[in-house]
Parts: sequence; structure tokens; C-alpha cells
Amino acid sequence: TIPVDREAGAGAYAIAVDRLRAGEIVGVYPEATISRSFELKEFKTGAARMAMDADVPIIPLIVWGAHRRWTKDHPKDLRRKSRIPITTAVGPPIAAADTVDATNAALREAMTGLLHKVQQDYPHPAGAYWVPLRMGGSAPTLERAKEMDEAELAERARKKAEREAKTHR
Repeated sequence: TIPVDREAGAGAYAIAVDRLRAGEIVGVYPEATISRSFELKEFKTGAARMAMDADVPIIPLIVWGAHRRWTKDHPKDLRRKSRIPITTAVGPPIAAADTVDATNAALREAMTGLLHKVQQDYPHPAGAYWVPLRMGGSAPTLERAKEMDEAELAERARKKAEREAKTHR
């Protein structure tokens, strides 16, 4: 586990690249956080840059179903007997391309294919909050989810500024 300070991630990045060069496996969520739409969000560049800097492949991995237990905007369900299936799918390794954008594009293509496959094979009841809109669920669109994320970040920033203002009084 490599702790990441989202306001100063360079230290964690350097540690991750060192660990990759040493032959260890480092898990990275290219979206940085769960998608409220349950579709792939815009990817950050960290995974692609790490693969390029460490000269290692990326192994695409999708986890589907865990969002039914714990996700944004919905109650957590951590009961042991709740019988919510969780599916994982692992794709073949992807060699880093010549550019970050090309590496990210290859990763996104691989992960999209894996995601669509596991979603299709998983029960997806009409109207369920955890089912993407394109599959008949009621999850927000990517665009609406982005608006919700931006509003959440703005509210966090407002609260942080408020706390800091109280501290400096």
C-alpha cells in the first residue's frame, strides 16, 4: 500500500515507480475515484506515466458489483450475508506506447471491453441505481455525474476554506 496525498502526490508516484522497477505490482485506479455513472470516467495519466517510467506493462482489471455494497450517494451494505456478487475481469498486459495519450487510450479501450463484458454478464435490473443508464438503470449519465463530482469538490473546498478561516481567527 502506498498512501497518496491528493494535494501532493509526487512522493507516492516516485515510490510506486521504484516498486514497479523492483518487480512489485502496484494497483492504480486510472479514474482516481469511483464513477457515479458506473461508466469509465476520464483517466488520469498516472498509470500510463508509471508504466512508461518503470518500463513495465499495465494489466487492466475491472471489478464490478462492489459498488452495490459501497458507493457514493447510496447507503453502504457491508453485511456478510447480503449475497451481492462481485465480478473481476483481468485483461492481457498492455505494453506502454510511445506517449502517455496512446498508453491511456490503449488502457481505456481494454478496460471498456472488460467492463462491458462483465456488465452484460451480470444481472442488471431495469431502473436499479447501480446499473448504467445505457443498460436501463437509473445511474446518472457521465455528464451529470461529472457535474455532481464538481459540485462535491466545490463543497469540500468551501468547507476547507471555512475551517481554515476559523483556525486563523
